[in-house]
Amino acid sequence: MNFIDPSAIVDETAKVGYFSVIEKDVKIGKNVIVGNRVTIHEGTAIGDNTTIADGAVVGKPPKPAKTSTVKLSDSIPGLEIGEEVTIGANCVIYRGAKIGSSTLIADLASVRENVEIGNFVIVGRGVTVENFVKIGDRTKIQSNSYITAYTTLEEQVFIAPCVTTTNDNFMGRTEERFDKIKGAHVKKGARVGGASIILPGIVVEEETFVAAGALVTKNTEEKTLVKGVPAKFVKMVDERELL
Repeated sequence: MNFIDPSAIVDETAKVGYFSVIEKDVKIGKNVIVGNRVTIHEGTAIGDNTTIADGAVVGKPPKPAKTSTVKLSDSIPGLEIGEEVTIGANCVIYRGAKIGSSTLIADLASVRENVEIGNFVIVGRGVTVENFVKIGDRTKIQSNSYITAYTTLEEQVFIAPCVTTTNDNFMGRTEERFDKIKGAHVKKGARVGGASIILPGIVVEEETFVAAGALVTKNTEEKTLVKGVPAKFVKMVDERELL
């Protein structure tokens, strides 16, 4: 048995599995497939030909802790999901996010509020995307990576598994840190190898290749290979490897 609020607009071609909840003012487009035990929260809009797998929670209202560094406005718009999107099993996507068309959010991923994800993006299994993140078209984030708040990943960026981005340089819990939180900015075509760590505010320039296991403490130069702890220049990226 499902619950579908009378105010929800569900296209007649959509298919909804068992034990799902669709709250008020939800809009579900043509040929959408909603799995079993899915919760679609108030005000969510889902584009045509999208699939939402079992156990997913979409449009979840955020409730940060009182001590959270990210503060919310009084009004957060509903979640927007584009056409031909795939939402994996047990994903949690919050209200106030925008998901572009033909994007994959894989099983067990989490996408917080005030996030913009472009078209043809892959967010891998178990990835966490925090608040106020922007992800450009055709970017790929592999399994179990952590994309911290206030990070920007431009178009065609590749993030390998288990990459960690950071945004806070302060060890002490001072009020000063709230004004200086800043995530990484990874520019178009850059590639970040597995288990790398990028420190707060670092700019990874276009077509940079960060080798696996690197600790990036300084801004990189375009089309360079950096590796090590801390990451240092090794050589220019081979022309055959550029976009």
